[in-house]
Amino acid sequence: MKALQITNPRQLEVIDLPKPSPAADEVLLRIQYVGFCGSDLNTFRGRNALALNPVIPGHEISATVEEIGRDAPDGFSIGQVVTVNPYTACGTCPSCRRRRPNACQYNQTLGVQRHGAMREWLCVPWQKVIPADSLAQPDVALVEPLSVGFHAVDRGQVTDTDTVLVIGCGMIGVGAIVRASLRGATVIAADLDDEKLSLARRLGASATVNTAAKDCHEQLLALTGGAGPDVVIEAVGSAVTYALAVGEVAFTGRIVCIGYAPGDVPLPMRLFVQKELDVRGSRNALPDDFRAAIRYLRRGSCPTAQLISSVVRPDDAARAMAGWDAAPGRVFRILVDFTKNE
Repeated sequence: MKALQITNPRQLEVIDLPKPSPAADEVLLRIQYVGFCGSDLNTFRGRNALALNPVIPGHEISATVEEIGRDAPDGFSIGQVVTVNPYTACGTCPSCRRRRPNACQYNQTLGVQRHGAMREWLCVPWQKVIPADSLAQPDVALVEPLSVGFHAVDRGQVTDTDTVLVIGCGMIGVGAIVRASLRGATVIAADLDDEKLSLARRLGASATVNTAAKDCHEQLLALTGGAGPDVVIEAVGSAVTYALAVGEVAFTGRIVCIGYAPGDVPLPMRLFVQKELDVRGSRNALPDDFRAAIRYLRRGSCPTAQLISSVVRPDDAARAMAGWDAAPGRVFRILVDFTKNE
């Protein structure tokens, strides 16, 4: 079977692998589409210290069921449209014991710490297969990144009485905007790119702020009646945006951290104490977040065509990644189409 492998920094190659057979507790999936995400871009650039080298990337998965292991329970059918929970959980670490396996201390994500889904067939434990019936195949590949943003809103305990500032309108920030608006919150989207801010309004943001504007702080005060947002979700991962989150959040507010900063971030600890802030990390997603994202996409109101920047064949993936590397701000998602390799 055909697969994609990052072999060295900025080198993405098509390789051949044998077609796998499922173990008794596994399901063999026929891969349809797989999304390249920001962590894949960092791996492509040689900046992802967690990734195998070389590695088959990919954990944003659209697939159909090809074969079912004998120990899999009823509920799966050949040809069924599914996605995959790409994280592992040890079951014994503190996170797993607290029923938060998404943050397992020993997690290994597909395409990062273990080889991923950029291939024609993939075997996974049946427990990781999530039905996504009635969704268009390309849209199924959006479920995992949306679910990460959905999970961040859950971590922030967002309700309909909250004003939520989402910093960063990339794919993960988009998920946070959608779920916060679904919960009835007043959502403010912040980004440097006016096109992304326009899309954020379509997805539920009631107001937008371009953080490059000199009056960013004044805009946020005006939008929140001088109080600041109750919840700030940081979905960029830079020193500047983390400082913005701490500075702009309301007293006794909540900050949810999704973005991975490349190094240490100096923060004004005085404000942590003075504002009595709740600061929470948000990592990956739980199965319920996947199911919530699928329910949202089934509504048909999401402008998925605007979230998919391009769809490429495996042979063109290296060129697409090089283009993303050169202009990272212009891409939401690149999908690799494996449907015509039969």
